[in-house]
Amino acid sequence: MAGGSPGNSPTTRCEPAHAGALLDNADRAAYLDPMPGTAPPLVLPDLERDTSTRPDATMDRGWLVICWNDPVNYMEYVTHVFQKVFGWTRQKAEVHMLEVHKKGRSILVQETLEKAEHYVHQLQHYTLHATLERAE
Repeated sequence: MAGGSPGNSPTTRCEPAHAGALLDNADRAAYLDPMPGTAPPLVLPDLERDTSTRPDATMDRGWLVICWNDPVNYMEYVTHVFQKVFGWTRQKAEVHMLEVHKKGRSILVQETLEKAEHYVHQLQHYTLHATLERAE
């Protein structure tokens, strides 16, 4: 049936290649591109900043990670832990270790709540007494 039956003429077949040839230009464009265009949005987004909800003065200042002195851990060990947890140089770790030793505590970092909690858990994992407080 590749040649077609004698009763079917090429003008009565409904094949896409022949259908485009029988249409005028406007109908051909509608036939070949059946997707309608998108309408413009009815409501545009608000691009103004809302500063009345939270002024800068009331924004969270962060959380302090504090290490407290204890009679259990050696000073060299505390220095090593500070280097390991915070990636500090030996000199910076020793400064904070001496502050813990002499003053009883040292504020190690000021971070977001999530990071501060992470640091406290790491320090506690190394058996150091560490807490967090809201920064003022």
